[in-house]
Amino acid sequence: MENYQKDQKTILKELQTSPEGLQEAEVKKRQERDGLNELKQKEKDSVLKLFLTTFKDAMVIVLLIVAVIQMALGSVVESLIIFAVLMINSVISVIQTKKAESSLDALSSLSAPESKVIRNGIKITIPAKELVVGDIVILDAGDYVPADGRLLEAGSLQINEGMLTGESVPADKDIAIVEKEVPVGDRSNMVHSGTLVTYGRGLVIITGTGNNTEIGKVADLIDNAVTKQTPLQRKLDDFSKKLGFGILILSILIFAIQASRIFFGGATDVNTELLNAFMFAVAVAVAAIPEALQSIVTIVLSTGTNKMAKKHAIIRKLPAVETLGSTSVICTDKTGTLTQNKMTIVDYFLPNGQTGEFNSTPDTWSKDEARLMQIAVLANDSNINAEGQEIGDPTEIAMIAFSNKVNKPYHELRSTYPRSAELPFDSDRKLMSTVHEIDGENLMLTKGGPDVVFGLSSKILVDGEVVPLTDERLKALSDQNEIFSDRALRVLAFAYKPVAEGHTIEFEDENDLILVGLVAMIDPPREAVYGAVEQAKKAGIKTVMITGDHKTTARAIARDIGISEPDDIALTGQELDALSEEELNAKLEKISVYARVSPENKIRIVRAWQNKDKVSAMTGDGVNDAPALKQADIGIAMGSGTDVAKDAAAMVLTDDNFVSIISAVEVGRNVFDNIKKAIAYLFAGNLGAIIAIIAALLMNWVNPFTALQLLFINLVNDSVPAIALGMEKGEPNVMERDPRDPNEGIFAGDTLRSVLFRGVLIGFAVIISQFVGLSYSNEMSIAMAFTTLILARTLQTFPARSNTQTAIGAGFFSNIYAIYAVLFCSVLYIVTVLPGVRSIFNIPDDFGWEQWGIAAGLAVVAVILMELAKFIPHKKEV
Repeated sequence: MENYQKDQKTILKELQTSPEGLQEAEVKKRQERDGLNELKQKEKDSVLKLFLTTFKDAMVIVLLIVAVIQMALGSVVESLIIFAVLMINSVISVIQTKKAESSLDALSSLSAPESKVIRNGIKITIPAKELVVGDIVILDAGDYVPADGRLLEAGSLQINEGMLTGESVPADKDIAIVEKEVPVGDRSNMVHSGTLVTYGRGLVIITGTGNNTEIGKVADLIDNAVTKQTPLQRKLDDFSKKLGFGILILSILIFAIQASRIFFGGATDVNTELLNAFMFAVAVAVAAIPEALQSIVTIVLSTGTNKMAKKHAIIRKLPAVETLGSTSVICTDKTGTLTQNKMTIVDYFLPNGQTGEFNSTPDTWSKDEARLMQIAVLANDSNINAEGQEIGDPTEIAMIAFSNKVNKPYHELRSTYPRSAELPFDSDRKLMSTVHEIDGENLMLTKGGPDVVFGLSSKILVDGEVVPLTDERLKALSDQNEIFSDRALRVLAFAYKPVAEGHTIEFEDENDLILVGLVAMIDPPREAVYGAVEQAKKAGIKTVMITGDHKTTARAIARDIGISEPDDIALTGQELDALSEEELNAKLEKISVYARVSPENKIRIVRAWQNKDKVSAMTGDGVNDAPALKQADIGIAMGSGTDVAKDAAAMVLTDDNFVSIISAVEVGRNVFDNIKKAIAYLFAGNLGAIIAIIAALLMNWVNPFTALQLLFINLVNDSVPAIALGMEKGEPNVMERDPRDPNEGIFAGDTLRSVLFRGVLIGFAVIISQFVGLSYSNEMSIAMAFTTLILARTLQTFPARSNTQTAIGAGFFSNIYAIYAVLFCSVLYIVTVLPGVRSIFNIPDDFGWEQWGIAAGLAVVAVILMELAKFIPHKKEV
């Protein structure tokens, strides 16, 4: 049995304590046994370990080997460039990882700093971290609960447990046993660490401290949640291993062919020529590996974060930008995410049948309407201060806000009819009563739960007349209450009765009431959510509501905003627990609402979607959301939420608006498209160089490029155009496509076709250029091949902007960065042919305009063919 299922005597006996508290000697024993009332965390990886982990990538390992070899052979500058690129990537990765570790630190800070406790029969105040199981703690309004405990006494006690349950309304607490097994939100006789007492007082016996509390369970879940790689990261890692192996084989093959020719070709200086062949094989390895790819991906992702920030989405972890673009499921919290997190009166009912919208002209109100508003505002302890801050219970705030909305300022009513006596709200009575003199008559005004008020009423106010409450009229009110409840509305009933002047009211006076009417309220959906959910559907994204609220309420709101279809399923956390993994997997895609869920439930839901290879996003704002935010492929926290949720998330919405998620998804899709464009640009250029090298080997020509030329192109020339492609605007159909399959490769769709086609065109252009150059000299063939390769790769920037649109069709000047990149790389090439510099790049003095014109012309023809190919009909993908 759980503690909430046991009576108080049993708890006191099991924990070997009493209402007078523990003795100091016993406290020390328990502290030694259980430790301090603090959250414990796993040991974190050191910065050095995190830094070294970044060098596990296959491509990185190959580059490190190449750089070391080059340095040993005297190519220090080239090696330093490679080292610099790899170091930048590693530093960025470590910074991002350390930022992500702060969620548990924020969680620890939620603990109450001090606590009022009874020890040795004496009330004392101690640091909350010194509490032990069995301590007797006193709670008053405004206190943070310092640890989990079972209530011994509860006087009108209300606690805001939203951080654990997601509910916007404070929970009523009492001391009665809860017999059935229930979720945290329904454990009415328990209090939980980190929650806030909003009303009343309580006496608690501590049953759990530190990690043995509900918030401790959340901490453990955060600690153990697995941070998944993004789809792009997984594909790049897989591709890197294959590419590294392939490049190693290619380089060995090239060196073997050249070495055999040296040995069997009668070379005069075998050692020197073998060294040159080895250097060239190393250069080919560098040429085939896009060294700056990781940096380019990081830069493009960073650009995406800036765009998202303008759309109220702050990215905390760079890979989240790309993950958003492939999101296929958004698991969203209800309160504060889909709804306004603000109780609002949306309907009312008077015994004469009047319902709907309240008249906003107070002078025309009937006596019934005026009395309803008087009770709502006067039997009410909430307030709005001078700064506009709302203070008090959300349902009471809703009433005074409603009064202001219909042009009857609540403070005017209170100043006109001051309170002379009161019976505060009590969770057992479910009533609140106050006494006021209204129009010369002393009245007790009462509000409370409909069933309770109905049972205490004997009369009813109808069109200004007090008449007996007949069964027929009571049935009409009860039926209306059911109608409101079916709409997931929170309903309160209002009544009054005359009392003698100066009479001090007692609980016994709350009878023989005159029933006035009902008021219905709800935490309404955000207006923009309706369109956002529909937009998500068009983009092939399923929205799932996960909430700590009741199933009826959650299902009604989900149906209203379009999340839930008629044949969809709604489950509670307990119903979810009863499902096996096979049953959940079978029903998963039809479940659109989960209610009364625990943090463990949320993680299970996210994992279930991930097991179906669906990229899942999870939104939330409370501490209870943090583990699932970390487990999800992308966690999305609300800007108004807890620091714990924000630190566990990959993205934070500054405006708490669900619409911003969809806007961020669009940016994410654009970013991924642009990353693929950059990858295609890099590999097409590298493929062209490899094709030209293999052709020269097969035809026994001189190597078409020197090692320095290949390094210059790959390390200096390629990066800028690739980054420029990351600035490209979105494709026209970006939000009309289904989410990308996370299992598809990085060269899926048109990307591989583009790489092969453009690579082959560049390769053939270089081969022809070298062939022409050989008619002059070997040196001239190298110069012409180098010119064609560098210009073709540079000009390839324009066709690389889209796989479906030409540069002109996409808007030639719509990406000005692409034009700047081409101009920049053109200037770099011009530098290589300047007098005094050209000899470094093996360009002979007799390389003139004629040779340049042929080489450049071949590059231009290749690029034109790339653009013309887009007019050939084929399945259009980005």
